[in-house]
Amino acid sequence: MRASLIFLSITTLVATSFSSRAQDTTYLSLDDCMKYALKHNYTAKNSHLDVLIQEAQIKETLAAAYPHINGKAEFDDYVNPPATFLPGSAAALFQPNAHIPPDTSIPVSFISKYSASATLNGSQTIFDGSVLVALKARKSVLELARQNAEVSNETIRYNVLKAYNSLVIAYRQFAITKDALSYARSIEHDIRVTQQAGFAEKIDVERTSVQVNNLSSDSIRISNLLTVSEQLLKFQMGMDINTPIQLTDTDVAVRKQETFSLLDEEADYNRVPEFRLSEAALKVNEFNVQRYKLAALPSLNAFANTGYTYATGIFSDLFHTQYILSTLVGLQLNVPIFNGFLRTNQLREAKLNVEKSQNNIELVKQTIDFQTAQSRTSLKNAVLQAESQHRNLDLANDVLDLSEKKYKAGVGSNMEVTQAQTDQLRAQTNYFNALLDVINAEADLKKALGLLK
Repeated sequence: MRASLIFLSITTLVATSFSSRAQDTTYLSLDDCMKYALKHNYTAKNSHLDVLIQEAQIKETLAAAYPHINGKAEFDDYVNPPATFLPGSAAALFQPNAHIPPDTSIPVSFISKYSASATLNGSQTIFDGSVLVALKARKSVLELARQNAEVSNETIRYNVLKAYNSLVIAYRQFAITKDALSYARSIEHDIRVTQQAGFAEKIDVERTSVQVNNLSSDSIRISNLLTVSEQLLKFQMGMDINTPIQLTDTDVAVRKQETFSLLDEEADYNRVPEFRLSEAALKVNEFNVQRYKLAALPSLNAFANTGYTYATGIFSDLFHTQYILSTLVGLQLNVPIFNGFLRTNQLREAKLNVEKSQNNIELVKQTIDFQTAQSRTSLKNAVLQAESQHRNLDLANDVLDLSEKKYKAGVGSNMEVTQAQTDQLRAQTNYFNALLDVINAEADLKKALGLLK
């Protein structure tokens, strides 16, 4: 009775949940989930922002190649204007009627109390090795950022693929467990009726009740696992975990065909994001070598400035007195001579980074080869194991079917049916575990081959 109440509660809860939210249910294929994740997963969002940040940084670097123009306006009020001490003989030239003794010194100011100026400054880099390399390297630097983002996106696709397929298996396992529980409850009811008629013993009823209770517990466990698996998929997608969803790619037979075709897929380094990332890093490091080499060359800059200057001792006359216009143009040549071997060591470091990047490319190749071979072998073994477990499940289904026929014909016992159902559930569990191994191995091989698109 307790098992019946548990089953009824689970069924009611699931039915109520689906009926109340059916109109809001989002139907998702595997491709839909991946596209949604690449738009809403926060890691994917940050990867996209990293690309935009790199674009902004490139433009910041390229700003050195454009003219720089600055304007400046200034007003000065000398509360105590600076003065210079002059000997009496010199001061007498400025104040001839003051009768200044020649052996004394007096302060004389040559600065007006009020002054104002407005200037415009401009500069333009004509030649600079660092700027030249930055112009050439901007595409490679941006490609490095994009490949970094692609590596992150591939990881997201990988996680979504595993979560989606695991949820598909969990749905099927839950459905089969519910069917088994419904059948066990039917058997329990028949035996209770038979017992009441005096044709069955109490132990037969209790044995069947134990089976129903075990199935009820399994149903609750799988239902909780189903909820967690669904929430995991939503988390990987960046979706609100309270959003009701329903999967559409649930045909396992089609997945088996895809799995067999995947085993024959040839490896291609250029498909793998990690390999393209390593190549992009190598190009950037090679540009660093060029940058430090060109840093030994002189840099040439042009500059110009022009402005007006006003000065007076009376504030109201500040902009009505005579002004001075000054203009300056020129070239500046900076010649690096010695900087304490800084550039030499920077160049050496850049060359070592190039060598390191070359080693990383070879390491990525080896890693791809190893992961491809390992994943291919794991997938073959998982497929063989799944086929074996599927055959065992077919046999268990045949045994259960035969036991049911014998029981209904009156030539078999309910104990045989219970044992056959237990064996069938064990075979189903083993089969689903084998399917999960196939799914995980398939995801690993797709990732190794760079086929997570």
